[in-house]
Amino acid sequence: MSSRPADLLIARAVRRGGPWLAVLTATALLGAAADLLLPAALGRAVDAVVGIRPGDGSAAGAWLTGPVATAALLVALVVACDALGVLAAGVSGARAAQWLRSRVVAHTLSVGAGMTRHLTPGELVTRAGVNVEEAGRTPEAVVTAATLIVPAAGSVVALALIDPWLAGTLVAGLLVIVAVLRAFMRKTTAASGGYQQAQGEIAGMLVGALAGARTITAAGTEEREAARVLAPLPRLRASGLALWRLQARAGVQAAVVIPLLEIAVLAVGGLRLSTGGLTVGELLAAARYVVLGAGLGSALGYAARIARARSAAVRLEQLFAVPAPLYGGRALPPGPGTLELRDVTVRAGGARLLSGVDLVVPGGTCTAVVGRSGSGKSSLAAVAGRLVDPERGAVLLDGVPLREIGREPLRRAVGYAFERPALFGETLGEAVAFGLGPGDAPGERGGDTTPTGDTGPTGHTGPSGDTGPSGDSGVVRSAARAARADGFIRRLPRGYATPVGEAPMSGGEIQRVGLARAFAQAGRLLILDDAMSSLDTATERQVARALTGSLSGRTRLVVAHRVTTAARADQVVWLEDGRVRATGTHDRLWEDPSYRAVFRAGEDA
Repeated sequence: MSSRPADLLIARAVRRGGPWLAVLTATALLGAAADLLLPAALGRAVDAVVGIRPGDGSAAGAWLTGPVATAALLVALVVACDALGVLAAGVSGARAAQWLRSRVVAHTLSVGAGMTRHLTPGELVTRAGVNVEEAGRTPEAVVTAATLIVPAAGSVVALALIDPWLAGTLVAGLLVIVAVLRAFMRKTTAASGGYQQAQGEIAGMLVGALAGARTITAAGTEEREAARVLAPLPRLRASGLALWRLQARAGVQAAVVIPLLEIAVLAVGGLRLSTGGLTVGELLAAARYVVLGAGLGSALGYAARIARARSAAVRLEQLFAVPAPLYGGRALPPGPGTLELRDVTVRAGGARLLSGVDLVVPGGTCTAVVGRSGSGKSSLAAVAGRLVDPERGAVLLDGVPLREIGREPLRRAVGYAFERPALFGETLGEAVAFGLGPGDAPGERGGDTTPTGDTGPTGHTGPSGDTGPSGDSGVVRSAARAARADGFIRRLPRGYATPVGEAPMSGGEIQRVGLARAFAQAGRLLILDDAMSSLDTATERQVARALTGSLSGRTRLVVAHRVTTAARADQVVWLEDGRVRATGTHDRLWEDPSYRAVFRAGEDA
């Protein structure tokens, strides 16, 4: 990727430093100005001392109250600017990092599941963490490096006023220092990119290994997996050593050039002093100015920071380059929730997951999607509610293409439940209500009294009026009852107020909470992607009855593995190799031996 977008990102991050960036700039410039004035003040003080005759008390008093007081004031100003600059650098850097991290997280969540097709979770964490921090240090590095030009340029001007020969000598040395910094910046940017890439690869493989830690332990392959995770370590080491070598080489070059430059200026100044062209005070001031001018070499450390920040920004721009889905501005018209797929093709990683799928799911019906593993069931479920967009074709809900529907109306209309649901929210009640409006957050406890009975979620106006939950806590309770989660939640000491992390839940109970969340959210289309695989047979039948009973006012698309689930559906879609092999009722399809073989290959026949 070109570094230009990364440089633009860094520029925007620098501007996000806010008023503290202005404070940092002001203190750096004021401190640089004080540094420039200090040698002149010291030079005048020395000349004043040299000019004092023995016994001249009035001259000594003037010296003490004049040049010395000025020099002391300038020293105090430099110290104050340094202290305030450190504070401003820290705050502006933190603000820049906060802005970058907010953008990274927001964009990653906007892209959704599609982001993991481009970057592993470990890579995402590395870029949102380490790379953001490196890029966030840019304000201090840029401002400080830029303000180093002030004392360098000011020293040249001051020396030119003192003696043009001294200024010419300093300029020649500064050109050498600039050449060293430029080469160092270019090479360090490339080396930093390799280091950060290897770092991200290790993080990505480590996250994957931690996710499968039980499998690794059970197989006794800890050493082999550790070697696999650390496979990029030699490249990480090589890139790190390359960075250290570059910094050491540039440091040695600067360490050689700067003293030689100081010696050269002092030698010229000494010659000028011997011929009467300079005073002792002017030579002292010249010596101080050459030190200030040569301070441009201290930009080496800031150049290294900027180089690392540019490499980090390139990696962040790669993340931002993954496009987020664009939503239209249309609202859903009244309708029963009819779902249509027209010539839908889905690809991922070069593989075709769905190919030319045409399908109509009538509003208010329950459709089971069956097929062997890898047939495209989850891809169909994902594209049906626009978790992913098809490469070709269109998906419509009540005649409106999903791409044209606004984000809010689409997410209010569609509810999802998954095989391994992630529970968000502080409490179980909040986990069920996740995705509802702010006024719908529940505050229930186990001892609250609510109506009993197997009623579906309330608060919806029905398929034709997609208004979502009404805000009544009964929405959450009703959804939990339909998912057969209300019973075990109410048995907990704190009921729905139980913190998610403290709730002792089995895999099946977690699935039931995920189902309840989907039941509460879905306005007109409910999609279950293998969301009942961990339920015991009795609970699965009870949930299936709710799907065909109390939830029958919505369109239901259910990825099914069990015969009982398919048998209760109004129609069955049979997928094979990413295509629709047949549609029809379960009883009619059951006559085909190949259809029956789909279930025999599953968990029960």
